[in-house]
Amino acid sequence: MTARRDARSGARRREPSATPRRVAGALYTAACVVLAAVAAWPVYASGAFVLLVVVSAAAAASVVAVVSWRRWGGWALTAGLAIAFAVLSVPVAVPSRMTSLPDVLRGLGEAFAGVIVAWKDLVTVDLPVGTYRNLLVPALVVFLVGTALTLMFSIRADGRAPIAVITGMGMTGFGLFFGRAATSAPLLVGSIEVPAPAETAVGLGALLTAVLWLAWRAREERGRALARASGAAANVGRGASVAGRRAALGAAMIVVAAVATVAVVPSAARDVDRLVLRSAAGPEREIAEAASPLAEYRALFSDTRSDDVLFRVGGDGALPERVRIATLDTYDGEIFRASGDGGGGFVRLPSSRDAGEGRDVDADIEIVDLSGLWMPTAGRLAEATFDGDRRALLADRFYYSAETQAGVQIAEGGLRAGDRYRLRAVEPSGADLASLSPPGDVSGLPGGDNLRRWVQEHAAGSGGAALQGLVQLLRERGYLSHSLALEGAPAPAWTADLPGYQLQPSASGHSLARIDRMFERLLEREDDPRAAASDNFVAAVGDDEQFSVATALIARELGFPARVVVGTRLRSSDSSLPTCEAGECRARDVSAWTEVQGADGRWTPVDVTPQWAQSPSLEVTQQQDPENVTEVRPDTVEEVVPPEPVQEDDALDDDRSTDDGVDLTWLWALLRIGGIAVLGLLVVLGPFLAVIVAKALRRRGRRLAPDPRDAIAGGWDEYVDAGVDSRRVVPRAPTRRETAAAFATPGGLRLADDADRAVFSAASVSADEAAAFWRIVDEERRALRSRQSRWQRLRAAVSLRSFLRFLAPRRSRQRPPHRDERGKRPAAHGGRDTT
Repeated sequence: MTARRDARSGARRREPSATPRRVAGALYTAACVVLAAVAAWPVYASGAFVLLVVVSAAAAASVVAVVSWRRWGGWALTAGLAIAFAVLSVPVAVPSRMTSLPDVLRGLGEAFAGVIVAWKDLVTVDLPVGTYRNLLVPALVVFLVGTALTLMFSIRADGRAPIAVITGMGMTGFGLFFGRAATSAPLLVGSIEVPAPAETAVGLGALLTAVLWLAWRAREERGRALARASGAAANVGRGASVAGRRAALGAAMIVVAAVATVAVVPSAARDVDRLVLRSAAGPEREIAEAASPLAEYRALFSDTRSDDVLFRVGGDGALPERVRIATLDTYDGEIFRASGDGGGGFVRLPSSRDAGEGRDVDADIEIVDLSGLWMPTAGRLAEATFDGDRRALLADRFYYSAETQAGVQIAEGGLRAGDRYRLRAVEPSGADLASLSPPGDVSGLPGGDNLRRWVQEHAAGSGGAALQGLVQLLRERGYLSHSLALEGAPAPAWTADLPGYQLQPSASGHSLARIDRMFERLLEREDDPRAAASDNFVAAVGDDEQFSVATALIARELGFPARVVVGTRLRSSDSSLPTCEAGECRARDVSAWTEVQGADGRWTPVDVTPQWAQSPSLEVTQQQDPENVTEVRPDTVEEVVPPEPVQEDDALDDDRSTDDGVDLTWLWALLRIGGIAVLGLLVVLGPFLAVIVAKALRRRGRRLAPDPRDAIAGGWDEYVDAGVDSRRVVPRAPTRRETAAAFATPGGLRLADDADRAVFSAASVSADEAAAFWRIVDEERRALRSRQSRWQRLRAAVSLRSFLRFLAPRRSRQRPPHRDERGKRPAAHGGRDTT
């Protein structure tokens, strides 16, 4: 008894203390928490976030300390974290609900709901989100659960400790994936510019702390192993030298990783937007499916629509000059539409945002007869407060793009009559158009040949001055028209506000061909001698739909990025432009204008509405009759009277032309449905089929091995794999006979003896013997399957256990005989397998 107590006390003296391991784990966890907080700071940028990080990390450490002290398991850790979340959720994650007991209960429900839904909400709200609604809940989950798991794994003494690196990196990844789409501003160190310094610092810090902690853990584990092993004193010298070499190698790896992080990552991230979860969230699908407001512009001036009140704008504060309905920044040659991804895309607003410098404006907007997803806004929006029965739904489905200064509302299809909201915004001061300098790098579809020629002939100067002159000339030589002229029909209602107006027909549309035709008419009119004689060069007929697109194409021709805005004006110094009377914006008050961007990054509005005082003269100069002699037709030629033209529909002709053939529409529909079904089955069943095919290929390779010994050894492996997939228990470090006994199949022992003889015997093995061996293997595989139900056979067919069994850590230092001993004969056992 005394000897046993002495042995135990000696073992305890040799076993190192767990305190250094726990201290190292706590330090590594603290470093991970700090790095994760730095990475997530741009998401929240609030003191409440700092408080949440400190409190949640402390609570997680307390739960882990209690669970470790009491030697409880994972369920106890889960229960402790759930209790900590319930206690902390409202005070630190939903602090706005700390007003009364009913609000606290509602906040608790929002917190638990936020565990599921707040992650999606977080990537649809403009940064920083602060304490908006329940968006601190994801941070509480990350720092509470992440800290607990990182600390719990880092203080373990077994092989699961490196999992702490995964959980620690996961905490850091929260801020990186849910953060900004653009990298941080470059840092100038002397004459060296370091791009993306914040992201580089966080990544480098996470890498260095993980490598250092893993290196320390490896060294500490070797020390414990040497302390437990017998004869440790004899290996001290060699262990010291090996430790020195490993330390030098580890230091070299850290240096290389640091240099690669600092040198490669910033250069790769230069001028590149980060792809984060925020980049793929928002109402882009709804925007892409919605009709362009510019394509529907002409319909607003119909007699049945022009007097309809779309919305009202009022308020006690300073009202904006312009109300923006939609910003259209993409042109495909047919339609100007909103891309939905400008400047990081449309995101949901937190309670308020910094709108920058400019004139503060306040506006109360009431929707009357405006439907769709485009929501009237003003300037750079700072805050939007909704009212009415749908206020909660409207607030939750409102998205805003700070770059395009446009908002969309996707609540149940968009805006409805009676929706009300208040806007607080900043109206930036517009730059003088003539003073703008073009950035030069312009993307987008260029204008047509006639537009380009017209610009080249009339451009005076350069930059903004040239653009201003061209726009003014275009408006002077254009003529306002919102519709076609119908014979015998009364004048359209929109002409009532234009005294002395002479109606000229104008087709709708703003395709590249439509715009190019306008400039073709302008060029034709300029070449007409009568134009100079009458001093009337007016030839381009249309309205804001065509002239806004034409101005945008002219601006792009001069090197200015340009976009089209659809909206209304509450006031204007130009009396020829339509404005909303007394804040009531009617359909006929809607305009379109162009915005151009200068080299300073600011967007400047450009009014484009053409004049209507001088009517165009579209007659063509008379040409002289041709002098070519026409040959007289002889009397013998009979006159052929062509048949009366019949207007036919091409679609009907197409349908009639296919009536005589075989209608294969049903076949294509059937093939399409079948293809979709097959694709779905491949997605679902593909992984399982891949496992079955991989096993078949492995079995074929083993069976057809060129060396009969390898074929027999492969047959034995196939037998063992079949047993493993059938969930037979394999003993530790077994001999072949022990494995066969464990599987208990009729011919298992014979397979074991034949495999040992082929591997260890010096006698030659023929191909016939290998084929006979494989026949027994096939019989034994069938015997294994015969004892299973249909479900068990299916599970064994797709099991990965046989692929993973050689990757599992060995619990014994003995090696499997059928892998490393092929073709080898033991030196002292004369060909018998005694392992």
